[in-house]
Amino acid sequence: MGKLNIFEISFSNISGVFYAGNILQGHVTVELNEPMKMRGITLRFEGKAYVHWTEQHSTGSGKNRRTVTRHYSASEVYFNQDSLLFGIFSNQGSNTTELAPGRHVFPFQFLIPQGLPSSFEGLFGHVRYTVKCIIDKPWKFDHSTKRPFTIISILDLNQQPNCLQGVQGSNQKTLCCWCCKSGPIQATFHIDRTGYVPGEAIRLFAEINNGSNRKMDKSYVDLKMITMYHATTKSRMQTREVARVTRPAIEAYGQDQWNGEQLVIPPLPPSFLAGCRIIDVRYVLQLNVDPSGPSFDLEVPLEILIGTIPLMSVVQQFRPMSPLPPPGYSPSAPPAEGAFPDAPPTGIPNMPPPSYSECITGRVNIREAGDNEHTGGNLDYAPVYTYYNWGNTPGALPVQSGKQ
Repeated sequence: MGKLNIFEISFSNISGVFYAGNILQGHVTVELNEPMKMRGITLRFEGKAYVHWTEQHSTGSGKNRRTVTRHYSASEVYFNQDSLLFGIFSNQGSNTTELAPGRHVFPFQFLIPQGLPSSFEGLFGHVRYTVKCIIDKPWKFDHSTKRPFTIISILDLNQQPNCLQGVQGSNQKTLCCWCCKSGPIQATFHIDRTGYVPGEAIRLFAEINNGSNRKMDKSYVDLKMITMYHATTKSRMQTREVARVTRPAIEAYGQDQWNGEQLVIPPLPPSFLAGCRIIDVRYVLQLNVDPSGPSFDLEVPLEILIGTIPLMSVVQQFRPMSPLPPPGYSPSAPPAEGAFPDAPPTGIPNMPPPSYSECITGRVNIREAGDNEHTGGNLDYAPVYTYYNWGNTPGALPVQSGKQ
């Protein structure tokens, strides 16, 4: 960066995970090799949701027929606050001051508002929280650096109706091959309850009767994250498989049972994305029976709820455990004060503290329209969510792009 040797944002809570009402504390470090003239150094705290996608539409007819690209979008702003660290704001004039060479540390703090939706990164939209620092240099390009952080919204399963109740579904279909018709495939699928937190194992129960003369290649249960993006004039759905458990083939006229096989919920955002009006998240657990040959699967879907505070009756089955360190934490060094986020607010006694893990959907680049080639910081980011380390071992998770 020439004169600028170090320009970075650090959080006291190194995991960068917060709950509404927490105080975000940290500092900005600026290290210069030479004096630098500037109007000031400003820190911007921003929280917003944004959805956007494009579609191709045909208009006209005959020789006048053409294809146009239409944009669909919507946005929400939760906070947008500037804090002056040095000098003056850009709207206060054009006077400049000089920052001496050497290292300068500017502390800051920000009270996170209540009622915010959880951080979320999806194919057609996001809920994103960032801190951006700008060195304002009149007549020259500004220097900037940005750091994202995660907000986790509380979804207490104890406050949600029917989370302890079991749920069951069934379905059947008949396979046809040219002029021949075979007997039906029948399946019944049930689980003990509908409310879970990441890290919990869902016990799966199913009865499958293959009344056809064709082999079923496999049966499997997958967990789907279904996201609805709401633009001002249209909505769009994205379905993404985030976990799967598979059982082997079922021969013609054969049967199979699921007797409590486990699907462990990976780190995921809570259901609903409460507080956001333009993005909605829900989860469906689905039994699939896959016939050999050219036929669609037999499907039995069950909707479940994923929260951030577990059911009290479930907590009582586990002894308290120590939380895992956040991503990037070195176990050889003692944890600094505030290295871990505050525990989620709950009235459950002796509740095991959660770990915090990056979302299973992976990292995305968060460079936006207001950023340029001079914007520094780590712009590859994945939200971090609660994960209750209760000794469950996740099964193989699919490595694939989201299905639409």
